[in-house]
Amino acid sequence: MYHLIDDTVAAIRRKIGDFDPEFGIILGTGLGGLVEEIEIVHQIMYANIPNFPISTVEFHTGKLIFGSLNGRNVVAMQGRLHYYEGYSMQEVTFPVRVMKALGIQKLFVSNASGSLNPDIKRGDIGVIEDHINLLPDNPLRGGNDASFGPRFPDMSAPYDRKMMEQGLGIAAKIGARAHKVVYVSTMGPNLETKAEYRYMRIIGGDIVGMSTVPEVIVANHMGLPVFAISVITDEGFHSDLKPVSLHDIVRVAAEAEPKMTSILKELIAMQ
Repeated sequence: MYHLIDDTVAAIRRKIGDFDPEFGIILGTGLGGLVEEIEIVHQIMYANIPNFPISTVEFHTGKLIFGSLNGRNVVAMQGRLHYYEGYSMQEVTFPVRVMKALGIQKLFVSNASGSLNPDIKRGDIGVIEDHINLLPDNPLRGGNDASFGPRFPDMSAPYDRKMMEQGLGIAAKIGARAHKVVYVSTMGPNLETKAEYRYMRIIGGDIVGMSTVPEVIVANHMGLPVFAISVITDEGFHSDLKPVSLHDIVRVAAEAEPKMTSILKELIAMQ
């Protein structure tokens, strides 16, 4: 995978010229509307980028967007990639490596999740402070290129503490219910059973989703500070667990989107 990065970056550079992004943003479920706030300079469909995987999730656009957000140059992935789509972990995280090679200094990640914690309700915001990786593979498995990062990267603080506190402060200022959370990452694409929700709560999780951790592992491998934010779209802690539809998840994420957009916009301006 490493030898493909230079080719991909060169192809992107031919399209964007001397535009230099400071920050990378992964727009998961719940933050797609942030694109409307970006003063777009260039945009490229994933399908038109050499070696770039294509998002297959129906509500993920699949576009790399370059522009200005609150006066800072950003590159945003409008639509992320998931292991459950059939991609390898190296393919899922390939865009993070490309963004780093394009010059980003920090990575901002968003997602949608289900609550494991009765204190965290549907529509709340989670600022991720740690994670539990229940995925069946690791993006660092295989040969290691030391020019990207160490063979055994430290993960004692995978999420940047300063940005975490800043994000929580912004949330309080705008009146959004936000919590520090431990995120559990599972393979998907099915949602969890009642017993699985209980298990993940017992082992220390607050919320659960199907993304984010691979990208965070690779960002840490390359020395990229990370801020990750989640919109809670459903509640898995009820004893009488009810079915959840994709329509409900997308609807709740859309309702919370303005709060997440405000937090991320202001946070980026503070960096």
